Amino acid sequence: MESLADRLKKQAFEGGFDACAICAPTDIPQVPERLANFLEHERHGQMRWLEERSNWRGNPSALWPEARSVIMLAMSYSPDVDPLENLKAKSSGTVSVYAQNRDYHDLVKKSLKRLARWLIAESGGEVKVFVDTAPVAEKPLGQAAGIGWQGKHTNLVSRDLGSWFFIGSIFTTLNLPKDAPETDHCGTCRSCLDICPTNAFPAPYQLDARRCISYLTIEHHGPVDEALRPALGNRIYGCDDCLAVCPWNKFAVEAREMRLVPRPELQSPALSELAMLDDTAFRAFFSGSPVKRIGRNRFIRNVLYAIGNSESTALLATAQSLLHDDDETVRDAADWACKRLRDATNGQDEAH
Repeated sequence: MESLADRLKKQAFEGGFDACAICAPTDIPQVPERLANFLEHERHGQMRWLEERSNWRGNPSALWPEARSVIMLAMSYSPDVDPLENLKAKSSGTVSVYAQNRDYHDLVKKSLKRLARWLIAESGGEVKVFVDTAPVAEKPLGQAAGIGWQGKHTNLVSRDLGSWFFIGSIFTTLNLPKDAPETDHCGTCRSCLDICPTNAFPAPYQLDARRCISYLTIEHHGPVDEALRPALGNRIYGCDDCLAVCPWNKFAVEAREMRLVPRPELQSPALSELAMLDDTAFRAFFSGSPVKRIGRNRFIRNVLYAIGNSESTALLATAQSLLHDDDETVRDAADWACKRLRDATNGQDEAH
């Protein structure tokens, strides 16, 4: 007779997940020390919630003492094009692949809840589901369960899925059989470290969020350090560079969830059009998208940095139109973009 764990994994795949594995809440004893070191060096930047909830994030048993098993799940969102190609289109914006359609938090959580309901119906017990926003150390738990390992870029990498997948978890009071943890398969490769435009990795397996483009364009509020702005290029929401170069992506499986397939209008959007979005238009354009949560002002800030990096004098008027925006950070970004474009123009004139 098929075991509950085997039936669970089959149900997970039928429910849209591409991997399912099990560990215990106590299987990540290394996390508290690593997290403490990360916080001690203030590498979390403005993400104060990492500090405030560090006791839960470092110890899943503290989050829910009754939990006996953690079911880790992965859902692929692998793109069918090279996301690095759009970085060459300097008058267009580059949105991280995961954010080019529906908000994965909603999609993955709904799938987790369906699977959790199935589990309760099959065997009883209690469950709690988590996707990214809760203080759960999902990547270490993913490695402990055998989904993948934390690569040198600190993201989870799978031998079967590559780098392009979301992870979620179901905590349960059921005592389920554990899967074998995954081991590191990065070897001597350092592609993810070398490609980082802002040198956000102080060492392999360490990330300084304060220099990470994903952090700077999404989590960081206020002006971005001027020294880092040129390295943002045309990235207006997130960054995929360290994921895209991982050689394990040759095993990546195509996204099965159609609501994760990129919307054409977000694959290479014109900076000139994005810059003109007011708050209402921004909310409408990004309805149902994770981009919406950073708000219009932070997004326009990012767009203006991209305009400043575009070297396109045709975008100067666009930047100038935002010099008197209601938001101070947007005005600062517009001023910076105008100066960059004027410098680019002067440089071209001198070259001739």
